[in-house]
Amino acid sequence: MVTLTPTQAAWRIAASVPDPEVPVLTIEDLGVLRAVEVDGTSVHVDITPTYSGCPAMDTIRDDVILALTAAGFDEVEVRLVLSPAWTTDWMTEAGKTKLAAYGIAPPSGRAAVSTGPIRLSLSVRCPRCGSLDTREVSHFGSTSCKALFECRACLEPFDHFKVH
Repeated sequence: MVTLTPTQAAWRIAASVPDPEVPVLTIEDLGVLRAVEVDGTSVHVDITPTYSGCPAMDTIRDDVILALTAAGFDEVEVRLVLSPAWTTDWMTEAGKTKLAAYGIAPPSGRAAVSTGPIRLSLSVRCPRCGSLDTREVSHFGSTSCKALFECRACLEPFDHFKVH
């Protein structure tokens, strides 16, 4: 049997908190969970929003506090860390797979960096039928971090997690 350190145990608990907007993802899958530090029975957790002003952050903070206090930690502090800014590069491959299975096209490629070329997505694969014959209907989908697309093959609308 493997014994976890208090920090590893606290990380696992915080990492299991679901994203309130896409509940098939955890905050670890999304890359929002950045750090967990344990000092005795106190826990400090750092989270980074997917974009500035993300309305889900209050719920995520409350859910992390609830999960860790239910696990026996007396004091939980959740800090909002804005720098460096979140990027879809922080999403796990498991999270991207879960998005596709949920019907949301995961981000493709990597976020552009200032020292390299800017990558363009020439098409977005439909998460339902796999067709590349899709078009952007609206730059903003069900949340600001997603765009609304339509598949011309199966005629279904779907969200696409924007690369940023």
